[in-house]
Amino acid sequence: MRDHVVTFSKSQLASLTATIVEYTTILLWTEVFHQFYVFGVAIGAAMGATTNFLINRHWSFKAANVPVGHQALRYTLVSAGSLLLNTGGVYLITENFHIHYMLSVMGVGLLVGFVYNYPLQRFFVYKKPHHAEAVGAT
Repeated sequence: MRDHVVTFSKSQLASLTATIVEYTTILLWTEVFHQFYVFGVAIGAAMGATTNFLINRHWSFKAANVPVGHQALRYTLVSAGSLLLNTGGVYLITENFHIHYMLSVMGVGLLVGFVYNYPLQRFFVYKKPHHAEAVGAT
C-alpha cells in the first residue's frame, strides 16, 4: 500500500511540473502571442505530456528499463485521448458557460488527470511486464 501512495504522490508531482509547462505555454500562446486559446491548449498539452512522460518514466514509475518505444506508443495513445478530452472539455465549458478559459483548463485538467490519465498511466503505459515478475521470482 505504501508503494502505491509513493507512486501516486510522485506521479502527482510529475503532473504538477508538466502542468506548469503546459500553463506557461498556454499563457504565452494566448496572452503574449495573442493566438486562439484552443490552439494554445493543444500545444500546451503536447509540451506538458512530453514533460510528464519523461519524469514518470524515470522517476515516478521507475520504468526506464522497459524499451522506450513500447512506452512511448502507449503514452501517445493515452495522451491523444487526454488531449481530446482536455481540449474539447475546455472549449465546451468556456463557450457554453462563458467563463475564463484558464478556469476551464484547470477544472477539466484536474478531472481528466485523476479519472483518465493516472489510471491509464499506472496500469497501461508503465505496467510492469509479466515476464519481469516471473524472472524475478526464479
